[in-house]
Amino acid sequence: MTNLFKEPLVHFLVVGALLFGVYSWMNPGAGTADDRVIEITPGTVQRLQDAWARQWRRPPTQQELDGLIEDHIREEVLYREAIALGLERDDTIIRRRLAQKMEFLSEDIGTLVEPSDVELREFFAERQADFAEPARVSFTHVYFSPDQRGPRGATDAELVLAELQAADITDASERGDRFLMQLRYDALTERDAAQLFGSNFAERLFALPVGGWQGPVESGFGWHLVRVTERVAPRMPDFEVVRDEVRREFDYERQREARAATYEALRARYEIVFSDDAENAG
Repeated sequence: MTNLFKEPLVHFLVVGALLFGVYSWMNPGAGTADDRVIEITPGTVQRLQDAWARQWRRPPTQQELDGLIEDHIREEVLYREAIALGLERDDTIIRRRLAQKMEFLSEDIGTLVEPSDVELREFFAERQADFAEPARVSFTHVYFSPDQRGPRGATDAELVLAELQAADITDASERGDRFLMQLRYDALTERDAAQLFGSNFAERLFALPVGGWQGPVESGFGWHLVRVTERVAPRMPDFEVVRDEVRREFDYERQREARAATYEALRARYEIVFSDDAENAG
C-alpha cells in the first residue's frame, strides 16, 4: 500500500497549505483592520436558519431570525476578544477542542480527492483478509448445569457422551438440563459464538469436526456436548458486493495518512526545546 497515497498526498499538502495560510491570515496576532470586521453573508444567515429549522421543525420568523443574527454577532465579538486576550491558552478543554478541530480539518483534506475505481480495486486486493467473510458453523448442543449438578456436571456429560456416540443419536435435546437460550445455532461466526458462550468455548467449537457428538466443552454457563452440523469456510466476496465497505476503509486510511502527514508538516515548523527541569522530571 506504499504507492496508494503517493500522488493524493501531494494534493492534500497543497490544499492543506492553502487552508493553513487562510488560518494564519485570520489569526488575531496579524493586527489587520479586517480583524475588526464581522461580515454577515447570505451563507451565514442560511446556516442560522437551517440550524433553527433542524431544532424546531420550522423556519424562524423574522423576529426570531433577527435574534439569531444578533446572537451570532455577540458570540463572534466575544470570541474574537477572548482570542485577542489569549484566554484560550490556559484552558485545557478549549486547547483540546481546537486541536481536535485541526485534526478534523486534516482528515477532511484526506477525502478531497475522489478515489478512482482502480485505486479501490488495488486497495481491495491488498487488504483482502479484512473483507473476507469469516468461517461459520452450525451446531446443536446438550447442556449440563453446574447449579443443578455441582462438580459432577462434567462427569455426567462424559457418561451421556458415551451413550450418544455408541447409539449414534442425533437428537439429544432431552438428555441434559434446561438451557435458557437455544439448543441449536445456525451459521455462527467465531465472534458470535464468543459473545454467546465465551472465547474458550468458541475456540474449541471451531476446532471440532463436522458430525458426531464431542465434548464436554466448557463455557461460562457450564458444560456442553456439541455436535457440529455444518461448517462454512471463509470466503472472499466479489469486489462489487463490498464496494461500499472498501470505500469506507479506503477513506479511513486516507484520512489517517493525511492526518499524520499534516501533523508532521506542522510540527516541522516548530522548534521543540526542553528546559533542564523538564528533562530531569522524567
